[in-house]
Amino acid sequence: MYLATTGRRDAPPTPSGVRRRVPGTVLALGAVSLVTDISSEMVTAVLPLYLVLGLGLSPLQFGLLDGLSTGATALVRLLGGATADRGGRHKQVGGIGYALSACSRPVLLLAGGATGWIATALAADRLGKGVRTAPRDALITLHSPPEDLGRAFGTHRAMDTTGALLGPLAAFALLWATADAYDAVFAVSFCVGAFGVLLWVLLVPGRTEADGKSPTDPPPRARGGSRAGFRADSRAGSLARFRAGPLAGLRSPAYRRIVLCAGLLGAATVGDSFLYLLLQRRLAFDATWFPFLPLGAAAVYLLLAVPAGRLADRTGRRGPFLYGHGALLLAYGLLLAPLPDTAVLVGVLLLLGVFYAATDGVLMALAGPFLTEGRHAGGLAVVQTAQALARVGAAVAFGAVWTVSGPGTALVAAMTALTAALCCAARLLPTTPSDNGGPEPSESLAPDPSERTD
Repeated sequence: MYLATTGRRDAPPTPSGVRRRVPGTVLALGAVSLVTDISSEMVTAVLPLYLVLGLGLSPLQFGLLDGLSTGATALVRLLGGATADRGGRHKQVGGIGYALSACSRPVLLLAGGATGWIATALAADRLGKGVRTAPRDALITLHSPPEDLGRAFGTHRAMDTTGALLGPLAAFALLWATADAYDAVFAVSFCVGAFGVLLWVLLVPGRTEADGKSPTDPPPRARGGSRAGFRADSRAGSLARFRAGPLAGLRSPAYRRIVLCAGLLGAATVGDSFLYLLLQRRLAFDATWFPFLPLGAAAVYLLLAVPAGRLADRTGRRGPFLYGHGALLLAYGLLLAPLPDTAVLVGVLLLLGVFYAATDGVLMALAGPFLTEGRHAGGLAVVQTAQALARVGAAVAFGAVWTVSGPGTALVAAMTALTAALCCAARLLPTTPSDNGGPEPSESLAPDPSERTD
């Protein structure tokens, strides 16, 4: 059972002034992400509490664990993106990622207090996320008009964030009903994750005419052709596919700048878990309320994701992306400001939600127009990988500075790094091609004529 793929890139343009419907594929992907995020956020909401306050891990140990589990996604993002692009296997590769994340929950259930098994479960969950993210975002790009990419990603992220709201609520309800039985949270999370995989199988379309065949595939063997000629064609096609891999897009100066800026800003981005731990430390509230902290940021993200995407489509995606990181910088500053605790709590959660609404989907929408047919998943995977690797270093560095010199020094260092990264990104980030009527020839990612195999 497939939803309609209204709004595909090859569909006829909508007349000016007529409001377009959100493509059915985007809604299907949003439904899957909503359910999957309920599953993942049930675990994410209680994990810092479980590891730091329950098992007694230090901030440095938590930073290493969080950084290593995030870093596990780096290479698989590239592998997942390249595999999905080859033959238009976006549904198959994405489904493997969702299934891997769901299967990580029983490992947490059986791990007990064994840190090694917990790290394995977290790595498996992040691996699944790394595998599925690029194919999923490529499907959004392939089934949405280029001029509406910000709105499409905003709609998907809003549905995804609805799951992020419901997940911590479900986790808190289970902990309250079972007297802090974390095993119950992990078990229910697995069941919900398995349901998300089922929705992916039933609702998300597979190959389309637009992405079903790679432009670098070798021509079919003609009847009566020689076997040697067929092997030569196959070798030529394999070489062309290698040259057209996910890193091929780096030949474009504009795309290179996007990848570089994603890495620079990611290296100065402190993970949410650290910010929530800092809030809990400053406000000294009961640990029972810890799972509710992500709800404030998620609620703001939910409200602003679609408006931020539409604003990015109208005014250009570069500005909202930079302003979103400016909001994160203000959140760091609030944690150091001599303000009432209530103002700090509300301000940090509000600014964190603004940060995600203005950057998460907007970054994908910014990079999408610089990618050619057949390279969407791989190209987006490179951007995501640069960001993920940078955030690994940020998590480990922040945890180390916190352990050695205290949270205040760590926050000052993070603010300094983010300020420098924002200044660099403001100079380097290109404008979206669609904002100027299409990419300039020098910025196009069209295949080099020398790579033709016919």
